[in-house]
Amino acid sequence: MRRRTALQALLGATAPASAARPVDSLKLIFDSPAAHFTQSLPLGSGRLGAMLFGGVTQERIVLNEISLWSGAPQEADRPGAAAALPEIRRLLLEGKNAEAEKLVNANFICQGAGSNRARGKDVPYGAYQILANLLLKFAGSGAVAQYRRELDIARAVARIEYLQDGVSFTREAFASAPHQAIVIRLSAGAKSKISFQARLQRSERASTAAAAGPDSLVISGALNNGAGGDGMKYAARLRVLHRGGSLRIDGDTVVVDSAHEALLIITAATDYMGFAGRRTPDPLSASLEDLNAAAAQPYKTLLAAHTADYRRYFDRVSLDLGSGNADLPTPARLKAAWQGSADPALAALYFQYGRYLLISSSRPGGLPANLQGLWAEELQTPWNADYHLNVNIQMNYWPAESGNLGDLHLPLFALIESLVEPGSKTARAYYNARGWVAHVITNVWGFTAPGEAASWGSTTTGSAWLCQHLWDHWLFTQDRAFLASFYPVLKGSARFYADMLIEEPSHKWLVTAPANSPENGFRVPDGKTAHVCLGPTVDNQLLRYLFNACAEASAILGVDPDLRAELAEKVKRLPPTRIGPDGRVMEWLEPYVEPEPHHRHVSHLWGLYPAA
Repeated sequence: MRRRTALQALLGATAPASAARPVDSLKLIFDSPAAHFTQSLPLGSGRLGAMLFGGVTQERIVLNEISLWSGAPQEADRPGAAAALPEIRRLLLEGKNAEAEKLVNANFICQGAGSNRARGKDVPYGAYQILANLLLKFAGSGAVAQYRRELDIARAVARIEYLQDGVSFTREAFASAPHQAIVIRLSAGAKSKISFQARLQRSERASTAAAAGPDSLVISGALNNGAGGDGMKYAARLRVLHRGGSLRIDGDTVVVDSAHEALLIITAATDYMGFAGRRTPDPLSASLEDLNAAAAQPYKTLLAAHTADYRRYFDRVSLDLGSGNADLPTPARLKAAWQGSADPALAALYFQYGRYLLISSSRPGGLPANLQGLWAEELQTPWNADYHLNVNIQMNYWPAESGNLGDLHLPLFALIESLVEPGSKTARAYYNARGWVAHVITNVWGFTAPGEAASWGSTTTGSAWLCQHLWDHWLFTQDRAFLASFYPVLKGSARFYADMLIEEPSHKWLVTAPANSPENGFRVPDGKTAHVCLGPTVDNQLLRYLFNACAEASAILGVDPDLRAELAEKVKRLPPTRIGPDGRVMEWLEPYVEPEPHHRHVSHLWGLYPAA
């Protein structure tokens, strides 16, 4: 009930801005089909996603549904972990980091496989997975000319067009939030030229069949729950509507011959009943209901509803930096800019593309954007496409407030609230602490334990970093109802860190222990690499921010004066950001030698950005 109140408070927090006129040059343009997934065109309704490759004789469209996860809820907190904490801390205080790390690996990581070293699809942790491929095979075989593939990010519409045997062919596609469907229109410059085969394909845990009626297919199944049984159920449906020509079902394939035009509508659902998202315990029925509703509307109505819905977000911000090479294919445009050609409009396009991706992958009431946003082509996605709390999910949402998309923060806030209950258990199981904690990874099943390896899984401040987004939203909106609703989340996080800090002997500072500087390591005296440490710089910066934010929130709301005083005292004893002998900001309390000086994480600069 508290979550519902908080989210309802936020729904009204962002006032609509006056609409801005879209810029005609806000398009990604390509002159050839995509050779790889990362070159395809992403479409998303927040829940449903599609990636269009744009092939001429054969088209592959990757389909996604944002809640489709393998795995299941699990008990990941390790029994007896808290008993090992005093010895781990003693070793760290004595400078025996390698020995402490061994003890963490033995007694202070999660129970079970955890994320299974980023290959979690068949263990309880699970993985976000592809829904299906929509495969189209076209009859044309002649030479192709004037090929163009584009994504109009001002309208969220993808378009592919080319000439073949003197006839123009066009595909137009979008992912509609109002109609909960992916819509694809195939048209040609002459009658009776649209001939193709369409089928839905998934390489495991899928059954494809003709659906009720002569024009539809359905693919359905249940993913692995990670314990030898069936987990989340899903269903996706395809209906093909055509004008002219003929249509038939041949096994698992829709065959269209000599049509003037065809309309493909795809819907999908899962039975995920977690912290957010649509609650559809029967995916087959839910996907059919969506399909019937969308198919009853003419294409122009579907397109108009989609563009109006999308533009109520996108048009809140316009950015004009000057003209550029908007007519060039995007790869050529990037190359020209790299070689020094002035193209200020390219920077504006890049900025707006970031907003486009957030609008497409995060909508109120849904799940937050994951490591891949919404789009995944694999069963075993990289790093499970989970929620990494040590920078990645936060990066997804950095454009939210400054890009005037604060209401699209909703799914992230729902995730944060969902972690409080399991995170409270984890706080007690590992630290004998009040409040709640989430470490470095989480999923749709509420995983809050440390990761399965001390080298990265001992990061303890993922939840502190999440809380920055709550405070950031307050700073932008000054919405007191929102602050009151989410203050208990801030308070619980601050209480945890207030309890778990210990005093280090050299300066009497209060530090986190055990901890990591995210995914990075350092040399110990014997030349080996260690990762577990006391109070890395990022932790000190995060906790200073969190404690100050929580104290200020309590003052604004007129509550918890004792906690406010406690946090003020602890802030004074947090280590400052230190400068090393070489003039650099130190990543750890000690001037350790770094085996990877160009490491992908620069967590010790958190205080510069995103904090500042």
